[in-house]
Amino acid sequence: MTISRRQVIALSGSTLAGLSLGVVRPESLHAAAAQGQDDWPDRLVERPLRDGFPAPLPLNADGSAPEHPESAAGPISDPLMWRTQGRQTPEIEFDYRQMQIKVDTRGLARLAGTLRFSDLEQLPRVSHTFLLQCGAPNPRGIVKWTGVRFSDFADMLGLVQGVHYCRFVASDRFYADEPLTTLRHPQVMLAWMMNDEPIPGRHGAPLRLIIPFRYGNRSVKAITEMTFSTPGPRMPPLPA
Repeated sequence: MTISRRQVIALSGSTLAGLSLGVVRPESLHAAAAQGQDDWPDRLVERPLRDGFPAPLPLNADGSAPEHPESAAGPISDPLMWRTQGRQTPEIEFDYRQMQIKVDTRGLARLAGTLRFSDLEQLPRVSHTFLLQCGAPNPRGIVKWTGVRFSDFADMLGLVQGVHYCRFVASDRFYADEPLTTLRHPQVMLAWMMNDEPIPGRHGAPLRLIIPFRYGNRSVKAITEMTFSTPGPRMPPLPA
């Protein structure tokens, strides 16, 4: 018996497992797949919106993030958003002093290769305390971040004027593309310290992007690659 790809998508994992074990009969499988297709409307219909999503970001009038006093800094709440089975933190080198991050400037900058902490040490160090806000109505916490301004890092690379985007790839292969106009905002950071301690592995060691005026998922954790391009680069390969 064969079923279409559309039918497979419509079935649950438990149903497919039952088929492989001989517990689910083929005719039941077809009926379940057909039922899944029938449930999808054949026209545009009104659907209820997610309750409380997206949560409003408390920003200043100019669109920047409000600064908080260092005394307000504290932990980040769970759950953590890792794109892995069980949302487990991928095992990589967490020590920021040992970081080795691929920086591909594609001939659009003076420097390219492997970023090490010794490179960031040459830049002015900054600290800011910001709210980390999820898109859902669940503030993650107020955090003091320490690192360098992304604009200083970009200048160190010697990027040409025509670069539009940087793609950040995390250890779990999550990625985000950000325009250089956003990344050069003075509040955007590459951080390796959180509340005056090295960022823990579960919160994005060894290096994390901080964009405090965007939702928290844009502050990419555990950066492993940065690719500069114009226009946007191709998607990264799927994990093995």
